[in-house]
Amino acid sequence: MQSGMRALCAGGGASLCCLLLLWVIYSHLLKEGQLAVGTCEIVMLNRDMSQPRRTIARQTARCACRRGQIAGTTRARPACVDVRIVKSRQWCDMTPCSEGEVCGLLFNRSGWTCTKGGGRIKTVTPLPKEPS
Repeated sequence: MQSGMRALCAGGGASLCCLLLLWVIYSHLLKEGQLAVGTCEIVMLNRDMSQPRRTIARQTARCACRRGQIAGTTRARPACVDVRIVKSRQWCDMTPCSEGEVCGLLFNRSGWTCTKGGGRIKTVTPLPKEPS
């Protein structure tokens, strides 16, 4: 019985050691400034409130998306979305609006609108990706 307990403790210790080693390796791979796969961050946000009753905001995000995904917007935040959505310009398929807002495509599919009760409308037009 006692030898079985020792073997169990040794196996548990070895497992814990392996997990610790994997965590150290993973944390070194995610060096400062790198994003975890499938995540995004806002790198620049500019707001222009010079016009009455209108705010123009420009946001730039950086994403580390998986294969078959591209930077997009989900629930009014940058997110990795299926590349098919962006290529087909079916913007509302990525659920870009906040909770309680209704998504609608612009007539030329150049972007979308998020309409909230009371007539508030937010219009979003993504900029084309710059060549690298």
